[in-house]
Amino acid sequence: MVDRKDPYRNSRFLLEIDGIVQAGFSDVTIPDISTDPIEYREGNEDTTVRKLPGLTKYGNLTLKWGITDSMELFEWRKLVIQGKTGEARKNIAVILQDEIGNEAARWNFREAWPIKYDAPDLSAKGNDVAIETIEIAHEGMDRV
Repeated sequence: MVDRKDPYRNSRFLLEIDGIVQAGFSDVTIPDISTDPIEYREGNEDTTVRKLPGLTKYGNLTLKWGITDSMELFEWRKLVIQGKTGEARKNIAVILQDEIGNEAARWNFREAWPIKYDAPDLSAKGNDVAIETIEIAHEGMDRV
């Protein structure tokens, strides 16, 4: 009988950001990767169009977490606002864990920097956790 491999649950994950210690992310949206096709046809060919690979594009990484007294991610965003983009670039890893807590999958992001910060919406009528969001651009993603 073949060993059954169940899919991993999406609720056990860690995040590593160079030089920033922040725990308790509620959501991490791992972006897509797409390559634009370039249509090409030479004059002496029939009506079939060739499709060549064009530019590869990486979507943005999005992090959400319950607001605490930690200012590290906001300070990271401020580096970009102040024009210190060289300092702001960091490597990030999103690590999916199995049920035991071992690393099951990893996505590495290169030269990442925050492009958007979204403060939580507040309401005196609710009792939800206040959620901060940061959107991160990067120059490449690898699954290892």
